[in-house]
Amino acid sequence: QKDDTRLPAKIVFSSHTKSVLLPINPRSYSMNSTIDIQGARVNNLKNISLKIPRNQLIVITGLSGSGKSSLAFDTLYAEGQRRFVESLSAYARQFLGRMNKPEVDFIRGIPPAIAIEQKVNTRNPRSTVGTSTEIYDYLRLLYARIGQTISPVSGELVKKHTVEDVVSFILSFPEETKLYIMCPLLVPSGRTLEEQLGLLLKEGFTRLETNGSVTKIESLLQPDAVAGLDTDSMFILIDRLSVINDKATKSRIADSVETAFYEGQQVCYVRMFAAEGEVLHAFSKEFEADGMTFDEPTDQLFNFNSPVGACPVCEGFGKVIGIDEELVVPNKALSVYDEAIYCWRGEKMSEWKNALVSSADKFDFPIFRPWYQLTEAQQQLVWTGNAYFHGLNSFFKMLEENQYKIQYRVMLARYRGKTICPECHGTRLKKQASNVKVGGKSITDLVNLPITQLKLFFDELALGENDLLIANRLLTEINSRISFLLDVGLGYLTLNRLSSTLSGGESQRINLATSLGSSLVGSLYILDEPSIGLHSRDTQRLISVLRKLQQLGNTVIVVEHDEEIMRAADYLIDIGPDAGRLGGEIVYQGPVSELMPILKDAHIPENLSEDIRRSYTAKYLTGMETIPVPAVRRKWNNYIEVLAAHQNNLKGVNVKFPLNVMTVVTGVSGSG
Repeated sequence: QKDDTRLPAKIVFSSHTKSVLLPINPRSYSMNSTIDIQGARVNNLKNISLKIPRNQLIVITGLSGSGKSSLAFDTLYAEGQRRFVESLSAYARQFLGRMNKPEVDFIRGIPPAIAIEQKVNTRNPRSTVGTSTEIYDYLRLLYARIGQTISPVSGELVKKHTVEDVVSFILSFPEETKLYIMCPLLVPSGRTLEEQLGLLLKEGFTRLETNGSVTKIESLLQPDAVAGLDTDSMFILIDRLSVINDKATKSRIADSVETAFYEGQQVCYVRMFAAEGEVLHAFSKEFEADGMTFDEPTDQLFNFNSPVGACPVCEGFGKVIGIDEELVVPNKALSVYDEAIYCWRGEKMSEWKNALVSSADKFDFPIFRPWYQLTEAQQQLVWTGNAYFHGLNSFFKMLEENQYKIQYRVMLARYRGKTICPECHGTRLKKQASNVKVGGKSITDLVNLPITQLKLFFDELALGENDLLIANRLLTEINSRISFLLDVGLGYLTLNRLSSTLSGGESQRINLATSLGSSLVGSLYILDEPSIGLHSRDTQRLISVLRKLQQLGNTVIVVEHDEEIMRAADYLIDIGPDAGRLGGEIVYQGPVSELMPILKDAHIPENLSEDIRRSYTAKYLTGMETIPVPAVRRKWNNYIEVLAAHQNNLKGVNVKFPLNVMTVVTGVSGSG
């Protein structure tokens, strides 16, 4: 159409092959500067109407139960989602279910809504911090593109050689250096050595080489000449020449090397007669080294959700059903002598413990030391045993062999649980994946680093010019997402941490960091108290993240009680004045800047608006009301004492909790 006056159009795709152009409604096409809500009556909201400015940071606050979530989630988010679902085809809508329209007269100017709620969104045992933030997806691509496979035997770089590699190697020697280009002598099954030598002679090969000495093939075709020959040390001599750095010699070397790779089934040998002595060099087009064949790095090799990369034992879960150490040693403050090993209690089973206790002096084992103070090697010794006693592994093997007795079946079931996979040790990947390194570390090393240390690793990562060109875009995405996680105060997490083990606040802040990484614009983000569980040190970081989200071109609405976040907002909406049936009204709405210098000379101005007089939030923000600090503190003398606490990241702390007083436990998020 050449008609320039035509309205913009959208393309509507259907299951048919044709597509149609429909004109967009002019009303919906015009951009609104506010979200206009009229007559909201959801839950306890009392027919409220308000205009919310777009592309700003807005805080909805008020007493608990006053109607904040009813306005933010049950009205705004519900309507935004409903409109999005209705824009889909009838076929797609049947999978999403019916979404009820919130009880409201109308809402105008609402952008697509995204809710980031205070709850753990997934119980999927495969979901980790790395996959939910998409950092792990970029790491997989990084290792597939620039990862170097290192042999675990020799520590040498594993690579596939090309003809150009061999030619460059040969020409690196001084001129006139003599060399042999060879390939291994391979005798196919069903063919004798004499028959193979005859075929080689017909193909034009005339000599074999063994340890530097050359033998004519014709001489080996005499009767009984091949008896007792070791073909493993014999090579077909393809060419013998001297190094000359000219075009003709380069071409001859390349042709001979190509022939050697073909005849030797992708393997070529070069024997150099250098001044230092004879040296035999092996080259292979196969991805192998030290007698081992390696998988070439691909993104699926590092994907634990794919059969290509998942550990074959745990199938990518990182855990298997086995004997749970937490059930075997439930109280780690006890020593082996004090029966820390629960399954070795009782008259009969204590014989296993007595064998260890009676022989401990022979291998210097501390039987009186608490379990948590034993070294990892000492704890492992209790499981494996030695020449003087049978360990826990032997004990549970005995139970499995005697499962025909019901008491042994019951005992075995009592100590079964999810344990770290013995094959991959919780990394979820095949062992081959750990052979691929970037910056000296494998992908399994990186996912077990705290985010703060991961940031240092990528800051200090030094790559070659070619690798940097390949990985530049990937590193940009990884570093930006790591920075977002640090900004929301989650630097203590690891990428391997299960999403289902996160708290509601941690899960919400991860979703917030993911939203920043996706760089959506023109959306409505609704957050439910993102400061929960966050120390005041990190509140300013959180505010900067919310600001970044808003500055991308989004409207950010936060349901919040935190004073710092309220003061940092562009616009404040206070729902109240009280909770339940006494709430559900707008008691204050307006820019935060209008509230700040209201209080003068320590008294309430006479011309103060009725809205501010009714708003508890406004009174506390302006200083009209305060929470008084007690003049006298209650004394205490009784307490609960905790000694040597080692749970999770606690480092043997001793602490007293006073009784009959209010005690606060505080610290940075993730500190313990």
